[in-house]
Amino acid sequence: MSAVLPRTTSVWPALALVVNAFVWGTSWWAFRQLEARGLHPLWATVLIYGMAVAVILLLRPRALRQLLHTPALWVLVLASGTTNAAFNWAVTIGDVVRVVLLFYLMPLWAVLLARALLNEPLTRLAGVRVLIALAGAAIVLWPAERSGWDALPLPRSLPDWLGVIGGFSFALNNVMLRREAHRPEEGRALAMFAGGMGVAGVLALGLASAGTAPWLPAPQPAWLAGVFALAVLFLFGNMALQYGAARLPANVTSVVMLTEILFASVSALLLGGGSLTAQLLAGGALILLAALMSTLGSAPDASH
Repeated sequence: MSAVLPRTTSVWPALALVVNAFVWGTSWWAFRQLEARGLHPLWATVLIYGMAVAVILLLRPRALRQLLHTPALWVLVLASGTTNAAFNWAVTIGDVVRVVLLFYLMPLWAVLLARALLNEPLTRLAGVRVLIALAGAAIVLWPAERSGWDALPLPRSLPDWLGVIGGFSFALNNVMLRREAHRPEEGRALAMFAGGMGVAGVLALGLASAGTAPWLPAPQPAWLAGVFALAVLFLFGNMALQYGAARLPANVTSVVMLTEILFASVSALLLGGGSLTAQLLAGGALILLAALMSTLGSAPDASH
């Protein structure tokens, strides 16, 4: 990297991006600790993003008016909210390595959404990326010892579905950020954090009412401290992302952000949050290849 940019201008921004990737890549452990203390990951997401919304409104109160009067930002609310609710829930209850790999099918969805929403052409390279990502997903999802329709490589568990849905909504989030890049930054930031709070809140209320998830527990110092610490880390990680992405080329930013996969996988293997099989390794290699190919001339992705 130093061969492309002067060392003084590339090292600190790159480290800032790595910090953001580390925060998100290891956040699964924090969510599992909160769940062990009685706080469902959806309720944790509501509280964490609620704190971020409060900070934005305190520092940039005009952001609320921008959000209320800009219908396009509500698509961003839904996309960002679904991304965070799905990802945080999935890594809490599923195999972290598998979930993160399925989540990073995002470049596949981004190609299709960019065509539909931004009128970007479907190039030959984009088509190759789609095929590679699909092949990787098929390997990851291929069920062992099944035949007939049961042998189709489709998501079969809640964590699998959440990983795929989270990746799709993350792609939609990034495409909408590019389409609405002319909007004031505080309005877009509020939309993303409000979505994280709102979508998780609706899901948590619905599941709790149906009896399939617990209600928000009574405040306890153990999980309150954890929520506050995680909110601070997420805000710090987002600041690091903005700092790094503003000072590095878009393709460099995208490559560095892929270290989230590394942090998530290594931490899961060390802390018992996931396993690595030959099947996952082969499929994951293809998914990662497709993601790396998407960095050629790409715009920087947003934090989820």
